[in-house]
Amino acid sequence: MASAVAHRPLSRPARDLRLDIIRGWLQVSIFGAHAVGSAFGAFGIHAAWGLSDSSEQFLFLSGFVLASVHTLKAGREGQLAAARDIWRRAARLWLVHLLLFLMTGALILWADMGIPLPGEVNRLGWRMLAEQPLIALPGAALLLYMPVYMDILPVFVLSMLALPGFLWLVGRIGVAALMAPALLWGGVQFGLWHWPGWLPTGLEPLAWQFVFMLGAWFGRRALLTGAAVRRHIWAVAAAAALLGAGVALSIAIRIDPALDFPLIWILAGKTHLGPVALLHALALAYLFAVLVPKDASWMHQPLAQAMAAAGRHSLEVFRTGLFLAWGVTVAFRVAPASWWLDPLLSVLGIGILLGQALLMDRRRMTPVLVPR
Repeated sequence: MASAVAHRPLSRPARDLRLDIIRGWLQVSIFGAHAVGSAFGAFGIHAAWGLSDSSEQFLFLSGFVLASVHTLKAGREGQLAAARDIWRRAARLWLVHLLLFLMTGALILWADMGIPLPGEVNRLGWRMLAEQPLIALPGAALLLYMPVYMDILPVFVLSMLALPGFLWLVGRIGVAALMAPALLWGGVQFGLWHWPGWLPTGLEPLAWQFVFMLGAWFGRRALLTGAAVRRHIWAVAAAAALLGAGVALSIAIRIDPALDFPLIWILAGKTHLGPVALLHALALAYLFAVLVPKDASWMHQPLAQAMAAAGRHSLEVFRTGLFLAWGVTVAFRVAPASWWLDPLLSVLGIGILLGQALLMDRRRMTPVLVPR
């Protein structure tokens, strides 16, 4: 069976519109989560009603897509060519991270003095850049200095660097290859090791690589066998029960904050990707994969198409979303009594993100006219 799959001719699969739409929604959701104080972030995103958020899905789907790309290229041009392709992508993303670091740092340093917004530099962990730039800049380049907003792209870069080796191992020992990323994740849960970052970070890379590699394993499986997962009634019921428990807990905590006890956030903690958060994210991904059809009429409606465009240009939309979310948060702090700012800025921010994506889509599809 394994030999038959290994020698099966590979072809690029048709684009799955579901993946574009969900990745677009994740960008909108990340904007809402970072717009601290917004009603949209508090009530309008799925993270507000569960035990995981958009970051898990973002990494899982990225691993899923990149593993499919790598496996296809390896089948056509060899493992080394495929590895070089992924490492080039990681290098480009590293450069994007550095540019985003410089732009965000400059904006926050200006805000602390120019708005003025005293304490902003300390609140977001940018003091080292302000006082010791010759140390902070190499630290950022080495993915060791990660202030607020600067922790997710390093997880992607490190995971992408490890991806070719992981997929090579999968090709030789199958699902047992997941033991390596699982052990890294497990060690973080028990405090045995951590990434040597200079600041407490929102996402611990040694834990979060696991959800990326899980996505990669399923992405390779989908390319080779035609389906990442199969629908089983018992699995659907278990996943739905876990999601329902997350919703019930979220509602209960809103009714009685005393129910928000620390053990929940040890098991479902975001920084170390607690086991309950991981299971919740996988349950959400499973239900989406087996219950949402690949092509439905609603996917061709304007809003869904705008979301799909945001998914196709997720990195660019993500960058814009970070700046917009920070701006919304600052506006709430500067004018806390202006109730109308919340709906206005939330709708405006989402509109800008989707508008940017649609404009980029239009430019990509516009034919280039070559003069004769």
